Amino acid sequence: MWLILAFISAALLGLYDAAKKQALDKNAVLPVLWLNTFFSTLIFSPVIISTELHLGWFDGTLFESCKGDLHDHLLVVLKSTIVLISWIFGYVGIKHLPITIVGPINATRPVLVLIGAMLLFGERLNALQWVGVVLAAVSLFLLSRSSKREGVDFIHNRWILFIAIAAITGAISGLYDKYIMTRLDPVFVQSWYNLYQLIMMSGAVILLRLYSRHDTTPFHWSWAIPLISVFLSLADCAYLFALSADDAMISVVSMIRRGSVIISFLCGALLFHEKNLKAKAADLLLILIGMIFLYFGSK
Repeated sequence: MWLILAFISAALLGLYDAAKKQALDKNAVLPVLWLNTFFSTLIFSPVIISTELHLGWFDGTLFESCKGDLHDHLLVVLKSTIVLISWIFGYVGIKHLPITIVGPINATRPVLVLIGAMLLFGERLNALQWVGVVLAAVSLFLLSRSSKREGVDFIHNRWILFIAIAAITGAISGLYDKYIMTRLDPVFVQSWYNLYQLIMMSGAVILLRLYSRHDTTPFHWSWAIPLISVFLSLADCAYLFALSADDAMISVVSMIRRGSVIISFLCGALLFHEKNLKAKAADLLLILIGMIFLYFGSK
């Protein structure tokens, strides 16, 4: 079941990336990110209200949650901090780069998760799973070569650095998720981490308003903004429930979720009319084959 949830999460993440790219088109990054955290918090606020006031609105459903102690909340605060750092760098990067480049870079994030999972949790991959990982790593190398045709130099482009930082912190977040999901309820984590992110983002936006001395990109409303929160919330729910399974492997779940690049690539081609698609499609084919090896290696 955790494998199916991981694939569902991957599809939703692809739609999330597309909505994010559309919302950030000629738009200010921080307001879009703040609204994302606001709408995500709004979606899960009934869970918090019901649990804290003992109203029982969700008893007997998938969204039934429990109250946490101070230690539980501190664990979630740390998760919120890590994810928010990844988001800030990721949002800025995707604003300035084609989604058909950003997606494949993010798709290699599980390689970092794999290394951490082997070191921290003692996970071991079989031969089929290793083939999937190697194919993903090769695809990143090929992407770095094909992207030069669009003037994107992986070594000297600062937006590539931003996406790389987002990928590294995202991998750290994935490893941390594996740790806390053996201790905390998935719905408790999902609902409270959104709220803590909103608080942190509100503070950051206020500080920038007070101390920023230069003009920034103006903000304009887009209906893609609430879609970011909807797709992300659903993707995270499937992801956290997958990780809560006793036999779930974070290295495999993380790799499958990066299959979202297939959806985001299609959106980049059909909605954003991005260039150099043939070369990038070959890179993505390796990722898709890698997902297949991972799936059968995990059955």
